[in-house]
Amino acid sequence: MMIKSLCTLPLFTLIALASETTEANFNATHEDLANSSLYLLPDYSVQAPQTANIRPASTFETLVSNLDFDPRIDLQSRNMAEAQGDISIRGGIFEASGIQVGASTLFDPQTGHYTTELPIAPEMLGNPILLTGTENALRGFNSTAGTLSYDWTPIIKGGSYTIGAGENNLNFQRIHNASIKSLEKHKDWTVGYEAEISRSESDGTIRYSDHNFDRTSARIQFMGPNSQTDLFAGYLAKKFGHKGMYTGDLYATSFETENVKTSLFLINHQQNYASDSHWEATAYYRSNSDHYIFNRFSPNYSYVHDTEVLSFGLSGSHALDPKFALNYTLQLTEDAIDSTTLEQGHFTSRNYYKFSLLPQYTLSLNERQNLIFKVGASYDDTNRNDSEISPIAEINWLTNDGGNAFRGAYLSYAETTQVIGYGAIGGSEDSGLFRSKHDLLREKSKNIELGYVLDRSDWSVQTAVFYRWDDDLVDWTYTGSGARSAGNVDIETFGFEALANKRWESLEATASYAYLEKSEDYKNASVIGSFYALNVPKHRATLSLIHTVSEQLEIKLDNEWRHHSENALRTGPNHAFFSHLGLSFYPSPSLDKEIFLSFEKPWGEAFQEIPGTPGRGDQFSFGLRSQW
Repeated sequence: MMIKSLCTLPLFTLIALASETTEANFNATHEDLANSSLYLLPDYSVQAPQTANIRPASTFETLVSNLDFDPRIDLQSRNMAEAQGDISIRGGIFEASGIQVGASTLFDPQTGHYTTELPIAPEMLGNPILLTGTENALRGFNSTAGTLSYDWTPIIKGGSYTIGAGENNLNFQRIHNASIKSLEKHKDWTVGYEAEISRSESDGTIRYSDHNFDRTSARIQFMGPNSQTDLFAGYLAKKFGHKGMYTGDLYATSFETENVKTSLFLINHQQNYASDSHWEATAYYRSNSDHYIFNRFSPNYSYVHDTEVLSFGLSGSHALDPKFALNYTLQLTEDAIDSTTLEQGHFTSRNYYKFSLLPQYTLSLNERQNLIFKVGASYDDTNRNDSEISPIAEINWLTNDGGNAFRGAYLSYAETTQVIGYGAIGGSEDSGLFRSKHDLLREKSKNIELGYVLDRSDWSVQTAVFYRWDDDLVDWTYTGSGARSAGNVDIETFGFEALANKRWESLEATASYAYLEKSEDYKNASVIGSFYALNVPKHRATLSLIHTVSEQLEIKLDNEWRHHSENALRTGPNHAFFSHLGLSFYPSPSLDKEIFLSFEKPWGEAFQEIPGTPGRGDQFSFGLRSQW
């Protein structure tokens, strides 16, 4: 097997964030970032959470909870975000978006719908960093639009339990605990453990949208002066239903259900060395079992899929001197599928290889201003497809305005490529609910981008304008027969986005606006409508507020307004306004107990996030959290 040979590979280096990390935390400080010549500008201003509410109203907290209010991405859900959610980044299709944990992308080889099946407790990972343009070209894997990247956090001693209930017979429980201790013979080393168990069930916000979720996850962590090692195991089991979940309004009897089981075993190591140099390695095994039923009143085993993924990722940055640095990434992945419907293509297993090299040179204009030049390329290959070399280039201008303040701009050009999953290439071409095409071409994407960042101690602004050319993108469309068919399409996307954050003494606000314009060529006159590639908001605005009324009361509010272009598959309005209100009351001065209320979608919006699929209804919940 390919993975067995990894021990013979040289160790390359982790993407630089520009400063030496401490033994307790691998996140750079504001001052370090502003002073560093290695700092990667487009990554910076997405380090903090971009939504007010972290806890959802309909279940226990997951890594994707409330990402539907995140201004940087569009999470399109069936039933609810935690049930099944497709991540769309800058108008890209869900299968063109990736999720990375450590140095390796957690890959769903079936369709990309199960990318968000993440059996990891949120406490174990930091806030997601959005990688687009050159950063996605360098660090992403088999994703052309963008990647959400998570880092493993140092374990913090303590724990909590949470109980809650709400409308629609909702109830949820959760317990989390963590501990650390120093090693007797090595006082500068610590070992820690962290574990959690979560569950929830509900009848759902609309008819036949019930759910039953369980998650168990645990890790052991070894922390040294210049390293951090995490050993993780997690399991997630979900049963849920929804009318027209995948087939939309095309069938009157489509009261669909899914039974998804995901296991993840992972080891991650981070290492600092020399000056401004470090590397990170991640190896994981992931299995995903999906049993889809078209009509819950007539269950069968027509759609049962089991996938396995074995992967190794390595990334790093090596500073040759204060001016030169080499950024590297490598990912090797094996997958296999066992399916009742997706074994009609040319193969049922595939090996993937990606290697990226991005040298950079820093030119100091004066004591406060630097120009950073990056030019490199990525190499993508599989044992089933032709290889592809993709160029990467970027220039950054960074100015240190003193203290924790800086400003900068960047201009970048990057090409990315990907091959499509078994859902699109492994099924029947002429029958069934979901129709594949066995000879779909490799997707290629080109992205040119201009951005600007201004950061101050209590406010920040970030803007970007981009143009992306997607050639042979795989979309699912309706042509008048069957539920949906896979096929290639050429799409050009123009986008503008702006994000601002302001902090006062007791109030924090985050506001954003994004504009997307698409031009498509399906090369097929029979296409009636697009379920995914054209399901993007032309206009989208968000506003999040966190108001600390007192030491005992906190109010959190997330809002989103969107307007979509016409879509023949969508019934109902093309615009929507969503809100999520959260209240937290801390009766104890020590803040060790929290009484919380959550109210999601109070305005009764009927907008279909997936064309033809009914949107979820409003949900009210409340609960108690106690921590130690």
